[in-house]
Order: sequence, then structure tokens, then C-alpha cells
Amino acid sequence: MAIPSNHPKVTLYWLNESRAHRVLWLLEELKIPYELKTFKRGADKLAPKPLRDIHPLGKAPIVTIETPNLDSDSPLVLAESAFIVEYFLDHFGGSHLIPKRWKDGQEGKVGGESEEWLRYRYYLHYTEGSLMPNLVMKVVTNVLRTAPPLIVRGIFSFVASKIEENFLTRNFADHFDFLENQLRTAPGGGIYLTGPQLTAADIMMSYPVIESMTRVIGVQRGFERDKYPRIKAYAEKLQESDGYKRAVGKIVEVTGEFVAC
Repeated sequence: MAIPSNHPKVTLYWLNESRAHRVLWLLEELKIPYELKTFKRGADKLAPKPLRDIHPLGKAPIVTIETPNLDSDSPLVLAESAFIVEYFLDHFGGSHLIPKRWKDGQEGKVGGESEEWLRYRYYLHYTEGSLMPNLVMKVVTNVLRTAPPLIVRGIFSFVASKIEENFLTRNFADHFDFLENQLRTAPGGGIYLTGPQLTAADIMMSYPVIESMTRVIGVQRGFERDKYPRIKAYAEKLQESDGYKRAVGKIVEVTGEFVAC
């Protein structure tokens, strides 16, 4: 996407099968000119070392912004999805992705926030603070079952099963029941978590929800798809969004393929 000379230069460092796709979707929703640099995981499924040249942790997503407003010649470097999302909403518009904050006549009062806004703020942070750690652990248990040498694979598989049995299964059930109910009670009867309109919180939730549909719901015993019809419909709705599809198309154009997670 061509960047006008008078516009801050935004560069997204995108990694396959990562949370970075949410930021690409946001850029498309906000229609922000950007440069896209793509990276691919190695055989070990880890991010490549060149990402550490941009940010010490080398974790995607990473965004750099070049603008004359900076005090140094180095670009502004942003990491962590929610921080990036909030920064872009603060500086590049996107009011349509944020619900109305205050109930009428309750402006500035404690407890005067709308349910839509409270949900929006909650889900910006719930996605990484509560839901994603379980999905990361699910990836770890899958690796334990397949990666070790064959001679010890049975032991590692047993450990993985115990982790799932004593921790993950219960946690997934709690989270999916919670999300199913949240979608059922969404304000205005909306299919999105905060109401009838897509928000940045839904963009943040897209990665763990789609990953849940890939790794757990409809895959693992006890988590049949017909048990979570609203989560299924929500995941499908997110992937049908024009901005999401434009982001997918951009990756296919650049890399030749796209895998959600």
C-alpha cells in the first residue's frame, strides 16, 4: 500500500500463524497506508532471529512508525497486540471500532459507562490475559505428543494427557461456556461480543476464537460444535468481514498462502 509523503510511515512485521494478523486486519479497517514485511516460522515453529533486530523479544506483531515528531532518527517501535491496537485507535481514527462510552446523562461518572464499552475494554485484555494462555498450552501439549524422540514419546504423551485432563479441559469448558453466554446476551442482540457492530475488541478476539475452532471445538471430545453454536457463528462472522478478507488477500498476494493459526 503506497504511503503518502506527508503521512507517518507505518511498517507491520508480520509472522505466519501469529497474532500479527489482527494488526493487519486493523490497518485494513482503518485504511492506514502501511508497508508489510513478512516472516515465516522455522522448522522449530519459532519466529526467525531477524525479528530480534527490530524488538529485543522478537515476537510478532511488531510495528514501526517513522514520523518527524520523534526526538530521534530511530522509528517508534510498538509491540504487544492490545497496545498496538489502542495506539492506532488513539492516533488514526477508528471511532467506528469503539462503542459509545457513556450512558446518556452519566458522562464522567463512576459506573456511567455503557455495557457495550465495558465489554469492549474487557475483551481487549481478556483475549491475552485469560483465553490465549490456554491455547498456548494446548500447542505445547500437541508438541509433546509429536516432537520427542519415539523412544520417549509415550512418556511425553502421557504428561500431555494429564495436563489436558487436569487443567486444560476444565479451563476450556469454563471459557467456552462463558463466551457462548456472552454472545447470547450481547447488547442489541448483536452477533459480536459488544453488540451489533464490529469493534477493535472483536478484532483482538479473532485469533483465539478462530484458533479455538481449529484446535479444540469440533476437534476434542466434549467440545462438539453443536454445543457452541454462537461461538461457531461468531468465528464465521469474523472471517467474513471485509477487512479480514482484505488482510488475508494481502498475505496470499505476498506469500502465496494463508493459514489462520
